[in-house]
Amino acid sequence: MKEAMFYEKLEGNAVRCLLCPHQCKINESRRGICGVRENRGGVLYSLVYGKVIARGIDPIEKKPFFHFYPGSEAYSIATVGCNFRCKNCQNFEISQMPKEGEKLIVGEDASPEEIVAAAKQYGCRSIAYTYTEPTIFFEFAYDTARLAHKEGIGNTFITNGHITEEAIRTLVPYLDAVNVDLKGLSEDLYQKICGGHLKPVQDAIKLYKSLGVWVEVTTLVIPTLNDFEEEFRGIAEFIKSVGVDIPWHISQFYPTYKLTHLPPTPVTTLREARGIGLDVGLRYVYEGNVPGEGGENTYCYQCGELLIRRYGFQILENKIQDSRCPSCGARIDGIL
Repeated sequence: MKEAMFYEKLEGNAVRCLLCPHQCKINESRRGICGVRENRGGVLYSLVYGKVIARGIDPIEKKPFFHFYPGSEAYSIATVGCNFRCKNCQNFEISQMPKEGEKLIVGEDASPEEIVAAAKQYGCRSIAYTYTEPTIFFEFAYDTARLAHKEGIGNTFITNGHITEEAIRTLVPYLDAVNVDLKGLSEDLYQKICGGHLKPVQDAIKLYKSLGVWVEVTTLVIPTLNDFEEEFRGIAEFIKSVGVDIPWHISQFYPTYKLTHLPPTPVTTLREARGIGLDVGLRYVYEGNVPGEGGENTYCYQCGELLIRRYGFQILENKIQDSRCPSCGARIDGIL
């Protein structure tokens, strides 16, 4: 355990967690919504500090990041827990573990020093805080990111964006890139399907961008929930209002967890969404989870030249030279 950051003490040994917008009031011996922050004697503790439930070496494209060190590898880590309850979660076995059944806190012991050393050993260009929601293991991620930053290793958050401004500003000096999962533009969807709220996620995207963090956005397209033209256009327009250079990943849904009754997203729907995103004026729009369909390639926004040809998470060809298109000289956005 480690004492949590971002909380205040209340009367009667209660505390209020200030890490995410849920702002949980947590009484003695109870946990917050995430299931991994517990009040013990009027002190809030992180129960997952140094408790790694999953780790691996991934292509950075798997996160997905298409404009952050393309072709590099990321040392990926996670703990149990999440501050959302997404009914479509593909990692629900570990994200919801502290909240369901025996409410377990499990994981392999690992220090920030060990994580950074492993990333260096395997030649990873960055560390990705991913698989579950990194906000809920903030203290562990923060200490690891500071060490990685000193060693010249990048840090990336793959996140639902449900985090407070104070936490973002604390992390940003050591954070290089963030991929925010924007579920849609419906508060109703956020509440009923995810157990969260929309506005804090939009605010987080804006703040990360304004503070100089490289931002990419992912939307999982779920049939009947967020797969209609008005939603696609609204999301694209929101992203454009933050920055036309933000890549938008539109991903195919597969039935899982509590949404097994819904079908996979048709490729034609992804293609429609991509067309709308480009029509709105976004420079980079990608189709995810559908290898070989062509929607995963990077094109020059100015002349249309094919710059990076991909198949799944593999780069087959990269023509970008000094961050520029070799045909027209346009500067291609990202950390390339």
